Amino acid sequence: MRITWLGHSSFRIEIAGQVLLIDPWLDGNPMLPEDKHEAATEGATHILVTHAHFDHINGLLPLARHLGVPVVGQFDLMSHWAEAEQIETVGFNKGGTVDLEGVKVTMVHATHSTSIATPDGPHVTGSECGYMIAGEGHTIYLSGDTDVMADMGVFNALHRPDIGILCAGGHFTMDMTRAAYAAKTFFDFKTVIPCHYRTFPVLEQSAEVLATGLPGVDVIEPQVMQAIEI
Repeated sequence: MRITWLGHSSFRIEIAGQVLLIDPWLDGNPMLPEDKHEAATEGATHILVTHAHFDHINGLLPLARHLGVPVVGQFDLMSHWAEAEQIETVGFNKGGTVDLEGVKVTMVHATHSTSIATPDGPHVTGSECGYMIAGEGHTIYLSGDTDVMADMGVFNALHRPDIGILCAGGHFTMDMTRAAYAAKTFFDFKTVIPCHYRTFPVLEQSAEVLATGLPGVDVIEPQVMQAIEI
């Protein structure tokens, strides 16, 4: 398995023969230079979306058309894009599981917000979510944008994820302290990778607090376009 950070909350996950792009923010992502876009997305088989804020979807629709791959996510948003944008989608909902050619993806709850900017103001389509991604004998908990939730205890009981990709930048999501609390209170991760940080000055710039709060856990500060092998 190879997990590659594309900056902010965007990831490329190579797992069980599939290449999943997670919230691929291309247009305007200050952490992913334009000359890296092709390498970041080459060979993708699916695009997963946690919610519709600009820092998760800008550039996603033309990318889906260019790659010719399905966009996977919450039913209402996927239905809207299938009709309005004429792209291939896989829509499902929280508690549901889809099989992406051998990779099992379960949608789980997140607590945040979601909207698409329109000329008439924000348009709310669907709701925010996270994912459990299972393959190659591992399960990844991808938190999406969220705060700490007691629901996380249920997620762990049902899925036993060994890898956590956790938003941890603060201001818009839980910060490093809260992410550490969530990880040690509700999960038994072997590996934790923070995200949704370092992008803007308002966000946390280091994962030191997260690492200090999780002794015995391999907390990996990702570097853009440097694959993490698990």
